[in-house]
Amino acid sequence: MDKDRVEGAATKVKGSIKEAAGKLTGDAKLQAEGKADKAAGKVQNAVGGLKDAARKQ
Repeated sequence: MDKDRVEGAATKVKGSIKEAAGKLTGDAKLQAEGKADKAAGKVQNAVGGLKDAARKQ
């Protein structure tokens, strides 16, 4: 498993936590940061998946 997949998953989880905390406290900025982190984690995870697929070829 590529390190980008692991880091992407961690970033996604961190984003989910930030987004939930932002919703809970009513902090729109924190909620937006969480959404951005989730999106970045999703992209990083996808890049890691592509790297894994390329290695298998």
